[in-house]
Amino acid sequence: MPDMPSKLCSHDDMMLKVRNWQANGEKVVFTNGCFDILHAGHVRYLAAARGLGDRLVVGLNTDASVRRLKGPKRPVAPEHDRAEVLSALGAVDAVTLFDDDTPEALIGMLLPDILVKGADWAIDKIAGASAVIAHGGSVLTVPLLEGRSTTGIIETIIQLHCPQQTGG
Repeated sequence: MPDMPSKLCSHDDMMLKVRNWQANGEKVVFTNGCFDILHAGHVRYLAAARGLGDRLVVGLNTDASVRRLKGPKRPVAPEHDRAEVLSALGAVDAVTLFDDDTPEALIGMLLPDILVKGADWAIDKIAGASAVIAHGGSVLTVPLLEGRSTTGIIETIIQLHCPQQTGG
């Protein structure tokens, strides 16, 4: 089976892609996350984000970044596996890794036309929002699929397969 072409790009290559797309009149949408165990909520979220523009760029937290944000037992899937899974989605045009706790510096470099996060984020708390707005872009939120989360999936697996850890 041949290797799937990856949409994973370095920051420099991503910046060139974004500038080329914008020069061709395409609206570039940026979102970010850990995307540790991809689930229906992620798929719908990414499709909704892509629907707001012509191209969707995903900033993906590195393993070290996920550990700092989510704890020592995360991520479940390593960064290159997570990037490959995201690359397989039709809604995603490109993926780039970032090692900071937030993608603020990356967003400031890429300057997408639209920055998107889930509706659980207040616009004024979204990293990179001020740079996008200052550059004439928009910051938007999209609804999340209720009851879907990576943490919830992990907790369900533990309850079903390790009841001694949950007191069951």
